[in-house]
Amino acid sequence: MSDTGLRKFIITALAEDTGSGDHSSLASIPASVTGRARLLVKESGIIAGIRVAREVFSITDPSLKTEILIDDGKSVSYGDIALIVSGSVHSILRAERLVLNIMQRMSGIATATAEYVEKVSGTKARITDTRKTTPGMRMLEKEAVRLGGGINHRMGLYDMIMLKDNHVDYAGGIGEAVHRTQEYLRKHKLPLKIEVESRNLREVKEILDAGGVDRIMLDNFTIPDTTEAVAVIAGRTETESSGGITLTNVREYALCGVDYISIGALTHHIKSLDMSLKAF
Repeated sequence: MSDTGLRKFIITALAEDTGSGDHSSLASIPASVTGRARLLVKESGIIAGIRVAREVFSITDPSLKTEILIDDGKSVSYGDIALIVSGSVHSILRAERLVLNIMQRMSGIATATAEYVEKVSGTKARITDTRKTTPGMRMLEKEAVRLGGGINHRMGLYDMIMLKDNHVDYAGGIGEAVHRTQEYLRKHKLPLKIEVESRNLREVKEILDAGGVDRIMLDNFTIPDTTEAVAVIAGRTETESSGGITLTNVREYALCGVDYISIGALTHHIKSLDMSLKAF
């Protein structure tokens, strides 16, 4: 996320949470009170969102001071202190929940990604995310995937052609969809890569016959079918396994020889990493 985009996101999120004012703090704590709080990690994992937290505190109140003790992408354990913030207590409390919401989610994503990356170590497969992200938080969630050692698939509908089953069915077949896409890219002078989803080995062969495709997605293929598909493709395009892949079977898919394994659960079905912001 660009600096401008991040700033807009934080301002919008703070406005959503604050509304007409943090009346709990305004009612109970004098405005002049200052203090410190530390971000306490309560679970082992990979920390992510530190740079975003710094921006949240700064945008909430430029006079707040943030001391970073653990950098993004580092391993953390229960009891670690990731950062210390000091200054106006009203400002710290206003920023608290947004910082935690962002960091807990990003750290959960980074931690889950690191687990998948570890499972496929020693193979050529790389773990990627998908577009199954939280609206408004895509760039942060994809940043968390990178911090966990994964890589990003396309960022949106604009930076890569992805012909899925519905595109193929509406277009009238794989050949029609691919050829129209190639003509569209030539006409509009767009240097976008083309990926096509296949549902079975027959479709893999149809995609190869169409030609000019950069990557074939093997969607919900079994392990034996994935092995056969990789052999049929024989390096003519990149390969990507997707669908029904978990920590239990991801290494089996990697050993089939695919280039990429996309895991939607990295961003849409994760457990946040537990942490809290505590006064001291």
